[in-house]
Amino acid sequence: MSSRIPTSTSVTESAVINAPLSSVWHLIKLQDFHQFWTKLSKSEHVKGTSPETDVIKWTFKDGTVLDVKQEEHSTIDHYITYSVIASTPALSYSSVISTIRCYSVTSGPQEGSTFVQWSGNFSSDADAGVIEDARFKRKEALADLTKAVSK
Repeated sequence: MSSRIPTSTSVTESAVINAPLSSVWHLIKLQDFHQFWTKLSKSEHVKGTSPETDVIKWTFKDGTVLDVKQEEHSTIDHYITYSVIASTPALSYSSVISTIRCYSVTSGPQEGSTFVQWSGNFSSDADAGVIEDARFKRKEALADLTKAVSK
């Protein structure tokens, strides 16, 4: 019998950002995440991949390096989906696919703002620590995004 605590393998965090959709969406490009996410030192295209594949290398300030592959992108519906295809150091789980969606707030006291949702779906071998870390990083990145568009 396993001593592992069963846990959900998905995470979703969100924020309402007091800026128009166009200002927020402008930063939601994998190669531009370093412009708002303070944990990243750089994000750059990986050379040598096929022309049909968008792979971006995220280098974090703590030395972690992730290669992320853009799986979907919609400028009409304002979302991107990406997966982690390589990591140094190696990840403790098999896979994750994440989506960031942006919605214009069209009524109410926050009309003209942007609702941003960042979800992640992990493979079943991800443990509770992985999920909590993902939750924390998304909250932190959303706070950084809020600061970046309010400059």
